[in-house]
Parts: sequence; structure tokens; C-alpha cells
Amino acid sequence: MAKRGVLLWSTAAAATVAAAIALGSAGAPALAGTAAASPGEEKSATLARGEYLLKIGGCNDCHTPFKMGPKGPEPDLSRMLSGHPEKLELPPPPAFTEAWTFAGNSTNTAAAGPWGISFARNLTPDPETGLGSWTEEQFIRTLRTGRHLGIPSGRPILPPMPWQAYAQMTDEDLKALWAYLQTVPPIRNEAPQSVPALPGAPPAN
Repeated sequence: MAKRGVLLWSTAAAATVAAAIALGSAGAPALAGTAAASPGEEKSATLARGEYLLKIGGCNDCHTPFKMGPKGPEPDLSRMLSGHPEKLELPPPPAFTEAWTFAGNSTNTAAAGPWGISFARNLTPDPETGLGSWTEEQFIRTLRTGRHLGIPSGRPILPPMPWQAYAQMTDEDLKALWAYLQTVPPIRNEAPQSVPALPGAPPAN
């Protein structure tokens, strides 16, 4: 009886597979999960990927001003990715020693070191003070080359911006990041220009 049961199951399974092949060759719908994504679904997936990359890449850590929260400093998401506050004036950074060669301000949007003084830029799509007038190509070239707008004569992107790491991202990931940045609320905020240290000059102090 056991052998008969196995034979009956095998025969039925073979018939099922044969029927599936026949239906497939006759143009039956694709199995669930294998259908081509619609343009809307592809866009949604791209934006979700961009948001994910922005979060794990720590973009908010420097480009979103910090505020004091109940458990200490935290990103002020009402100013998400708007860069160093334009009205926040800072005194000269402290003098550096062998033990301390890096300083950051209270909003975590300005840093000073041997490279000079750097201010986090506005990454929102504001057309005047953010990335609203940029193109996708300029954005990608900037992260690939470490130069403003991706041109050889552009100002260098200073530490602590880890552009060297982001330059290793694929074009698809950089495009997804760019696409997501276009969806965040635009905020008008003119962050100060960074100040590179002169060649051979001591650290800013």
C-alpha cells in the first residue's frame, strides 16, 4: 500500500508539473513576485533605497542641526538637512594640541581641525541655498571627486565629510540618494562657506 501511495502521489505531481508547463507556454500570468514593477513601484523603491542610504550614511549627523533633547543632543528634524544655521555665529575654535586636533560645535554642523573650518551645507532642495539648482550629474560628480559641483576648480570638500567613502557607492545608489534628497522639505538657509587652512599654516585657533 505504501508503494502504491508513493506511485499515486508521483503520478499526480507529474501531472501538475506538466499542466503548469502547458499553462506557462500558453501565456499564463507570471508567478506572484516575478511580475515587472510598474514605473510608480520603481520610483517608490528608489526613494525607499535613497532614504535608507541617507540614514545609514549618517547624513543627518552633520547636515541636520542638533538640539538638546531629553536624553542629550539629537537632530532637530524640523531643520532636517538644512546645514549649519546661517544666523549662528561662532567664536574662533580652540587651540589644538597633540592630544586634541579636532573640534565640533554644539549643533554638530561646524568642525575645525588642521584642514581649517568646515560648515555642513544645506542639502534640501531649496533653489537658492540648497541643492535645488543642482543636477543629478553635478551631485554624483561632487561625491566622486570631492570637489564642489564636481569640477576640478571647485572648492575641496573638507573633513569631516567622508566623501571618499561615498565615492565608492554605485551610480544606482547615488541616484537613489539624490532622488530622495529632492523629496525632503526645502529650507532656506545659507550655510557659511568653509575656510580651508592655508598651505603650511598652523591649525585654526
